[in-house]
Amino acid sequence: MRIANLGGRAVVITEAGAIDVERASDGRFGPDPQDLVEAWAEFSAWAGDALSEFQERIAFEAELLSAPVPRPRQVFAIGLNYAEHAAEAGYPPDSMPVTFTKFPSSIVGADTVVALPEGNVDWEVELVVVIGREGYKLDRESAWDHVAGLTIGQDISERITQMQGSAPQFSLGKSFPGFGPTGPWLVTPDEFANKDDLAIACSLSGEGMQSSRTSMMLYDVPELLVRLSAVCRLLPGDIIFSGTPSGIGNRRIPQRFIGPDDVLVSEIEGIGTLTTRFTAGD
Repeated sequence: MRIANLGGRAVVITEAGAIDVERASDGRFGPDPQDLVEAWAEFSAWAGDALSEFQERIAFEAELLSAPVPRPRQVFAIGLNYAEHAAEAGYPPDSMPVTFTKFPSSIVGADTVVALPEGNVDWEVELVVVIGREGYKLDRESAWDHVAGLTIGQDISERITQMQGSAPQFSLGKSFPGFGPTGPWLVTPDEFANKDDLAIACSLSGEGMQSSRTSMMLYDVPELLVRLSAVCRLLPGDIIFSGTPSGIGNRRIPQRFIGPDDVLVSEIEGIGTLTTRFTAGD
């Protein structure tokens, strides 16, 4: 399934259009996309046969899709999870991934226009994992059972704020308004031929910037869930930005940062495309 947020309502995307979940379930599930993900176990058990029997479809424009998980209770973000990116950042390839957060107020959907703050604004395309079932101290064998689906994310970062002070301010530098684009929809794991090996790439105003595969992650999705859940109880609706490949702007020679009128296009195999546009801030 592909679950989306269409104008604030939870829908299932099909080739013929969108199915409104509240209408299809006769009110069993409400319209709020966040509530739907937090009731994922019940919804996924109901959805298969019931949705196929519901005939009403809604035509829609992709520009109307908002963040598929609009108000996550916990947002985890992982740094240094691809060997080439760790190397370009000056870390050994076996470095432990850095874990931080992006505050939930930064989470937005596809086709968002982001007003640039002062500083050096950078891009990081990432596979985003959405939790569908609560878990604590998970093992690798059962980790994927706790995943509702996957989507595309951009961990946008203002590097000056991020590196201020004697201890870096990762979470603040990555949480300006609009700095967490996600979408265009949530794709359930059963939709992928190989969910552990997906092509991932992004371009800035038509110039290719990053290109890799998720199989190149140092810590794959099950391992990330094991490590995070060893400390934190993972809750339905939580999201995890799983790290970015090499090719970010502050490691280029010369450096390249996002400017007004730039368009950032992120792609992940089997999910689709996430577009973010930028404008000058106040």
